[in-house]
Amino acid sequence: MNKFIIASAIVALSASSVFAQAATPSANPNGDTPAVATPSDQNATAPVEGANSFTEGQAKDRIVEGGYADVTELKLDDKGVWQAKATKDGKPVMVSMDYQGNIVAK
Repeated sequence: MNKFIIASAIVALSASSVFAQAATPSANPNGDTPAVATPSDQNATAPVEGANSFTEGQAKDRIVEGGYADVTELKLDDKGVWQAKATKDGKPVMVSMDYQGNIVAK
């Protein structure tokens, strides 16, 4: 009788772990989805609000790599978007860079 109870318990626990694993979301199957935007591929709704992990130095470097110069007054706003003054093609612009790396000039 004890062997039957133990065997039943093992089967019940095994079945419940299978159901628990089935509820876990799977990874994104689209390997082409970039984690961070590239200069040639940006989110159309940028800048996107969210927790920004770029440091001030990384944000400035990325903005410069995006074709902007004289980046000044770089500040992280309350929506997680880096804001700065810069120049592009010799003209002053306001630049935003979101947590995805999207750079938008205003």
